[in-house]
Amino acid sequence: MTNSKYIGMARESGHAIEDMAHIRQSVSDILQTPVGSRVMRRDYGSLISELIDRPQNAALRLQIMAACYGAILKWEPRVILSALTIDTTVDGKMVANITGARSDTSVDFSLTVPVS
Repeated sequence: MTNSKYIGMARESGHAIEDMAHIRQSVSDILQTPVGSRVMRRDYGSLISELIDRPQNAALRLQIMAACYGAILKWEPRVILSALTIDTTVDGKMVANITGARSDTSVDFSLTVPVS
């Protein structure tokens, strides 16, 4: 018996995941799902897919940050965001560094999620 509040299934392995692993998977799914691609939830996801393959500059970073904030605030009520930064890796991919707190326990967390 565990004291976990959230229990789910890992998409890669099928094993049980709990709490922060479940939230991490959920945030990743939200950010990587294009709006309009889910049949019964047309407004689920983020607008990041519309921003992919644009020249990487400060304006694009702000647009991706806004898309991340909007999607997470709308679809993941278990988190309270405190900061979000977008970094570019050596191979040109972009990752979102997300910090915040869980809304149910106020425990701080930090996530790194690929956005491209």
